[in-house]
Amino acid sequence: MDLKGKKVAILVDNIYQEMEVWYPLYRLREAGAEVVTVGAKAGETYTSKLGYPVTCEKSYDEVSAADFHGVVVPGGYAPDHIRRHANALKLVRDTDAQGKLVASICHAAWVLCSAGILKGRKATCFFAIKDDVINAGASYSDVEVVVDRNLVTSRKPDDLPAFCRACIEVLSK
Repeated sequence: MDLKGKKVAILVDNIYQEMEVWYPLYRLREAGAEVVTVGAKAGETYTSKLGYPVTCEKSYDEVSAADFHGVVVPGGYAPDHIRRHANALKLVRDTDAQGKLVASICHAAWVLCSAGILKGRKATCFFAIKDDVINAGASYSDVEVVVDRNLVTSRKPDDLPAFCRACIEVLSK
């Protein structure tokens, strides 16, 4: 599917899961989307769980949901840092309210919980935080990908092929 003309934010912070940033970033670019890394401070370099760097292109303060067709939140422990930023949560909440792609994998569901967008939705996540997702009001399923309208969620790096296919499908609509 061709995503030419689509723009997607990938949220970044320290201790991110390498594959959950880079696989979607390259897969979405391969499909024609413009992908922008967004974090707390533009120009900052954040390191993964294994030390692999990613440079933040835009800060949460510089962007809004109107700038993007979707937002992807990767896992690792970065989501615990991301959800501490009010403007990151606003970006996710506003993107969801506009019916645009909101995608999370693994521990990234913490951001969805903090953004308050899971009540009445279907979702999945890494099994260790399923109680958080359920307590946030979601109906949890232990499957590789769950699509609930514009919301795409997955459990772990092994789910990345299904996760990216679902993201591309939602973005192409």
